[in-house]
Amino acid sequence: MSTKVNKEIHNTTSFVAELRKLYSSRDISKWPEPTLNSEAVPYFTEIGHLPEVQFPEDNPYSVEKAILGKTLFYDPRLSSSNQIACASCHDPELGWCDNRTFSFGHDRQLGSRNAMSILNVAYAKTLFWDGRASSLEEQSHMPIQDTKEMNEHIDLATEKIANIKGYEVLFEKAFGEKTVTKDRIAQAIATFERTVKSPSSKFDQFIEGKADAFTDNEVMGLHLFRTKAQCMNCHNSGYFSNNRFENIGTSLLGSKQEDLGRYKVTRNREDAGKFRVQSLREITRTGPWMHNGAFMTMADVIHFYNKGNPEPPKKRSTIHEGVSLESQKSKMLTPLNLTNEEVLQLEAFLGTLNTKNQRITPPKLPK
Repeated sequence: MSTKVNKEIHNTTSFVAELRKLYSSRDISKWPEPTLNSEAVPYFTEIGHLPEVQFPEDNPYSVEKAILGKTLFYDPRLSSSNQIACASCHDPELGWCDNRTFSFGHDRQLGSRNAMSILNVAYAKTLFWDGRASSLEEQSHMPIQDTKEMNEHIDLATEKIANIKGYEVLFEKAFGEKTVTKDRIAQAIATFERTVKSPSSKFDQFIEGKADAFTDNEVMGLHLFRTKAQCMNCHNSGYFSNNRFENIGTSLLGSKQEDLGRYKVTRNREDAGKFRVQSLREITRTGPWMHNGAFMTMADVIHFYNKGNPEPPKKRSTIHEGVSLESQKSKMLTPLNLTNEEVLQLEAFLGTLNTKNQRITPPKLPK
């Protein structure tokens, strides 16, 4: 690899041309070395294309099961009010989220965390910001039963679906018999959600050899992403996430807005304030960002990281159920010293991970 491209970035025409040639070569071995923290190295996988979706052995894919899952995903009768569906917070025309800081749920209650997009959720190893669900099948029951979301007991939701005559044929096609169970509801919804995958993005086309797909700023942004900006520490692989949990100094412990994050699941003190690393595919379409929807523009997010994620001193500790907890921000987060031009270039690159807005026709609900 050329040492030239690993030196301090000089935004010259020749330098950008060299980067363009390397990154669009279709040969990752020619790419400049990424800048990685030693803590990130064991979990690092180079960025690239999304692999094929893997369906679990105990819930294999079928077209019929995905159709049933899509129908259930849009059916508000899974909620106690018969007015809230999974699609209420995960709208395909809004990047499969709802672009709100917090979503409205049962009786117009506000949730306590930002609704994550389900785009490419098949690649997530755990679900929710705190990873409390280990599979999409497990996850699918939780919003139904959450009192702030759909507020329905899963058994009652199952009974309602079972009493809808029109669902019989859909369950028979998906599972070989008409019987409706809560596990089959979960399997169908999970199967549909695994089909919600990004098509090829501008980034995918560029690294596949379409050298003119990127502007000079986007080329520079890609290089910054992998080097000076150190995004690769956490946002790597084709999914643009290491599927781990990190503390980036946003838990606001000791305040009214505190969120203990992963700690509420594991009860390990070191997990206080940790949240799942979000995928960056489609990222500029799925704001506002962070677990609490604190940032309304992508520039704000980049500036936050550029400053090293300054955590207010008075919001780093709390006592929860008699346990003293302290937020320990990841050592990988340090000031980046990005210039304003580099911030714009990095934002330009992130935009290349987007694809066109999807318009999906809602299914006709069975009667």
